[in-house]
Amino acid sequence: MSHPQPLPKTLGADLRALRRTRGLTLQHLADRLGRSVGWLSQVERDLSEPSITDLRHMAEALEVSVSMLARHETTAGPEAGRIVRKGTRRPIGSHITGLVEELLSPDLTDDFEMVHSTFEPQSEIGETVTRPTQEVGYVVSGRLDLTIGEDRFTIHPGDSFRIRGEPFRWANPYDEPAVAIWVIAPPVY
Repeated sequence: MSHPQPLPKTLGADLRALRRTRGLTLQHLADRLGRSVGWLSQVERDLSEPSITDLRHMAEALEVSVSMLARHETTAGPEAGRIVRKGTRRPIGSHITGLVEELLSPDLTDDFEMVHSTFEPQSEIGETVTRPTQEVGYVVSGRLDLTIGEDRFTIHPGDSFRIRGEPFRWANPYDEPAVAIWVIAPPVY
């Protein structure tokens, strides 16, 4: 018996997931964009394709990078919506100096997202982050100093950590990059 192949996830599905994660209605986002609800609904259903200017406005309204929205590799066949090849990862995140983040999940339509994070040597986040998420990370290489709440930890290769809606900060005061795989639920990028 043959199982039907899942339809590939698209820009529209990611836009819908981002909008919902941010608690925005179609009307609210359409108002922010100066566009109609009908147009935005068509974009989310992939019936209409936004211009690059529209993508820039959407990225700003959803607090993501334009490249996050613009870079949708079209994977055909059984890999579509299932496999993310190293060369086709989408850059995500707030582009903090010293941090490079790439989406490992095929899209943002799951209850979680998986991110490949590279923390450059001698880098640190400028402010404490608190978000309404559950996050688990695993350090692949290098070392990362992580402050969760009031507690500071040095995380080594093979170590993992969890953050449940707590304030946190990171720093890599070391001379080599730190690489971590980060799982975040619900998706925030």
